[in-house]
Amino acid sequence: MLGALTQLLIFQLVGEVVARGLALPVPGPVLGMLFLFVALLLRGGPPAPLQSTSQNLLQHLSLLFVPAGTGIMVHLHRVADEWLPLALSLLISTAATLIVTALVMKLCMRAPTGDAS
Repeated sequence: MLGALTQLLIFQLVGEVVARGLALPVPGPVLGMLFLFVALLLRGGPPAPLQSTSQNLLQHLSLLFVPAGTGIMVHLHRVADEWLPLALSLLISTAATLIVTALVMKLCMRAPTGDAS
C-alpha cells in the first residue's frame, strides 16, 4: 500500500513540476492524473496494490472535503458579501456541465461501435 501511495504522489509531483516548469494553465495534479492514466494504458491496467489503495482512498474521499468546508466556515463573511457572483457561477457552471455531458453522451450514442453483427 505504501508503494502504491508513493506512486500516486510521484505522479502528482511530476505533474506539478511540469505545470510550473512550463507555466501551463493546468493544475499540476490534473497533469499528474493524465500522466498516470497514460502509464496505466501503456501497462494494460493498474496493478492490484494500486487498485486497492485507490479504492481505499475513494472510500474515504469525503474526509478530504473537511478542510475546504472549514475554510468556507472561517471565511463565511466573504461568502455572505459575495453571494450573488458565487450563486451565479455555480448555476452557470452546473448548467454548462449538464449540457456538455448530455452532448457528449448523445455523440457517443451515435458513434458506431464497430460491432459486425
